[in-house]
Amino acid sequence: QVQLVESGGGLVQPGGSLRLACAASGSIFSGSIFRLYSMGWYRQAAGKERELVADIPSSGYSNYADSVKGRFTISRDNTKNTVYLQMKGLTPEDTAVYYCNNRNGDWSWGQGTQVTVSS
Repeated sequence: QVQLVESGGGLVQPGGSLRLACAASGSIFSGSIFRLYSMGWYRQAAGKERELVADIPSSGYSNYADSVKGRFTISRDNTKNTVYLQMKGLTPEDTAVYYCNNRNGDWSWGQGTQVTVSS
């Protein structure tokens, strides 16, 4: 059983920044297992399908969707079982509910955190 809790969303003006956090918990993370999972940040805008925007492996380079490359940075703190998404240069097109999950997206989804970019 995995629980994912996202936080850090809010209303921000175009060009602004936000930092999202996702805390993972559950019995599968006993020991230091979390560090072995590739993790991802996803988003779902109204009326659209959920999309992967960034992922971070257990080691190596992170990957980004073209739409966020150069503006978003994914990171992780394995001591806290937490994944972060630093977002800069936000545009109205970034408005969505943001979720985290493993890279395959096959854990139960959390409630997400709403990001609204508007003036």
